[in-house]
Amino acid sequence: MSDSWIAALAHVLLTVLLAGVLVATAAAAAVRARRRVPTALDTYECGEEPEGVAWVRFHPRYYVIALVFVLFDVETCFILPWALNIRTLGTLAIAEMFVFVGILLLGWVYAWRKGALRWQ
Repeated sequence: MSDSWIAALAHVLLTVLLAGVLVATAAAAAVRARRRVPTALDTYECGEEPEGVAWVRFHPRYYVIALVFVLFDVETCFILPWALNIRTLGTLAIAEMFVFVGILLLGWVYAWRKGALRWQ
C-alpha cells in the first residue's frame, strides 16, 4: 500500500474518531430537564401564539428549484480546482471541462424547456 493511501486511510479514521468523540461528549454534557414541561413541544414563533399546524405541504416546484441550485453549486465545486490548476493540466483538461459544462448546460436547457425554472 502506498504512502498516500495510508495517509488517506489515517485521515478517514481520525475524522470518524473525532466525530464519535464529539457526539459522545455532547451527549454526556447535555443539559436535561428534571421534569417534562407540557409546552416543550409547542411551536415557537418569536413569542407569538402559533397559528395553524406546523406541518405545511410545499409544492414540488420548490424541491426542483433546490435540486437545480445544488446542481450548479456542485458544478462550481468542480470548476474552481480545475481553474486553479489549468496550466499544469493541459489542453485535454480544457476539452474535458467543455464537455462537462456542455452536459450541465443540456440539463439546464431541459429544465428550462420543461418549465421547472418558472417561478409562479
